[in-house]
Amino acid sequence: MKSALRNVFGFILNPLERGDDPYHVNPWGRKVLLILASVFGLLAIAVLWFRQPGSDVGYFAPVVIFGLVSATGLIVGLLGNDRAVAKIWGNK
Repeated sequence: MKSALRNVFGFILNPLERGDDPYHVNPWGRKVLLILASVFGLLAIAVLWFRQPGSDVGYFAPVVIFGLVSATGLIVGLLGNDRAVAKIWGNK
């Protein structure tokens, strides 16, 4: 199942997992990434929940941005290897 999901989300994971340069992953890096991705997901849900009826389309910009950040963090945190997590944090 994990390999099938890695194939589906390869467009996100492949650029982050590419390279031969050395990298350093902190032991807490993946956990913090998953926690922050969850917080951004909750922010997206909260913004959508507190939307005023009849509000304009621009109101959905934070929902989309927070949702994409959350989805990317969850995909890399759950499916990515250590190199991908290190590239998210900028560790080299």
